[in-house]
Amino acid sequence: MIEPHAPAPPGAPPHRTGPARLPVRPGTGRFLVLVCVFVCAACGLVYELELVAFGSYVTGGTVTQASVVLSVMVFAMGIGSLGAKRLRWHAAAGFGAVESALALVGGCSAMALYAVFAWTGGWGGAWADGSRWLLAAFSLVIGLLIGAEVPLLMELIQRVRRQDAGGAVADLFAADYVGALVGGLAFPFLLLPFFGQLTGALLTGMVNVVAGGALVLGLFRRDLSRRARWTLLAAGVTVLSVLASAAALAGDFERTARRAVYGPDVRVAVQTGVQEVVLTGGTHGRPLGLYLDGRLRAGGRDERRYHEALVQPALAGPHARVLILGGGDGLAAREVLRHRGVRRVDIVELDPGLLRLARHDPGLAAANGHALADPRVRVTAADALAWLRGAPGPAYDVVIADLPDPGVTAGTKLYSQEFYGLVRRVLAGDGRLAVHAGPVTVRPRVFWTVAATLRTAGFAGSPYRVLGDGPGRAAGAGRAPGTFRAPRDWGFLLAAPGGTAPPLRPGPGRPRTLTRAGLAADARAAERTRVGGLRASTLLHPRY
Repeated sequence: MIEPHAPAPPGAPPHRTGPARLPVRPGTGRFLVLVCVFVCAACGLVYELELVAFGSYVTGGTVTQASVVLSVMVFAMGIGSLGAKRLRWHAAAGFGAVESALALVGGCSAMALYAVFAWTGGWGGAWADGSRWLLAAFSLVIGLLIGAEVPLLMELIQRVRRQDAGGAVADLFAADYVGALVGGLAFPFLLLPFFGQLTGALLTGMVNVVAGGALVLGLFRRDLSRRARWTLLAAGVTVLSVLASAAALAGDFERTARRAVYGPDVRVAVQTGVQEVVLTGGTHGRPLGLYLDGRLRAGGRDERRYHEALVQPALAGPHARVLILGGGDGLAAREVLRHRGVRRVDIVELDPGLLRLARHDPGLAAANGHALADPRVRVTAADALAWLRGAPGPAYDVVIADLPDPGVTAGTKLYSQEFYGLVRRVLAGDGRLAVHAGPVTVRPRVFWTVAATLRTAGFAGSPYRVLGDGPGRAAGAGRAPGTFRAPRDWGFLLAAPGGTAPPLRPGPGRPRTLTRAGLAADARAAERTRVGGLRASTLLHPRY
């Protein structure tokens, strides 16, 4: 706990307990301090969300990275609050210094992390997890600085006009929490879509340093010595100049960093509001690469093999009416439309920006055979789970689940028992469901968990996998940038309602059936595996 009256350090000047000499009335001064609290809280939450977003971008483990970032920051905030007691004797100067440092570190954090990820991510060895360690370091430093704000602001608000501690704390935290709300909403709805991850963080830093400097140099300037005023002014101008220069160069930096991550053939890089979409090659004979939030979704010479293996076995039976969940790139639709007898194909894709690229980008449209322009194809931009809840009864002969990898936390609801139950409701009695369940060799427990979830939802499934070819880049859901040899297989499940699993017929992509003995052994092992007290069969359909 923070002591109400910490002893002054040796040699410190007497602690001022009287009202500050303000250039405005005390009521106005108090309001300005609370406005600064509001702005600083908004900026602090943007820094937190920026680190969480970057952690998800690098590793794909949203829950893990969010837990690490937030727990480290909250711990550091406590340490920062304790450390700030020593600055209370120079609250105005201390707050100005803290805000300058926070603006510089928080504003540049995204650019620094992206630079390390782009240019050193492939070093391996001791630096294999360098980006993760740097992310934790930024979380620690930013948390320390944010934690130091509250005691100093409490001291400043009491210097304006003394009041009981309870009232001062209530006013301070009310402004702080409202500011956090605004910052939390501004990050996904304003900063990311309109400015991007890097420029958004830099602009936040500029707002932060201006707010802190204006409060200290404008409202509390008479509490500062001449030397302190000029030092804080020089520090603030320097930080503001660094952030403004970085923002001006952010576009060039981002293009150069993307080339370091994705190679020299980057043609399109757009933040759609749902995800970042990057297209490489695809024209003039160069191979197409489609990246979603930094993960290779489709590309290389294995792309056709992956989509053939996903689609062809499911269309061996009746296939007049086909539903594709996900698949906004149109590549699964291309394979469906190759079959005679297909009368209608419905695509439900969350990201309308990806659908626009699939229609109009020359490289991606050529790769999908202009499937989205086919009159039999109808496209809906919606969340697949929400759309299924309102979909009519048995309406489809085949459902293709071309969704994010089950190992990506954000997509776990699309592999849940509820999701498959809704799919069964829209599937005809003799219909088939095809599911990509991740690489078998790398994440076997995830694969068999999907199989167990399908059984729980009333499906009987035939598991199979397809091996990749050669040393080229892997294709398929969930591949990270720069992934070459591993993983080299894709696991699928062909399922049908009821107790009889549909047979697998040989076809393109050379699907290899996984034996029932292996399925049973791995399923029993998965049932015995416990993670955090939950059986493995529940991991992909958590109830929050």
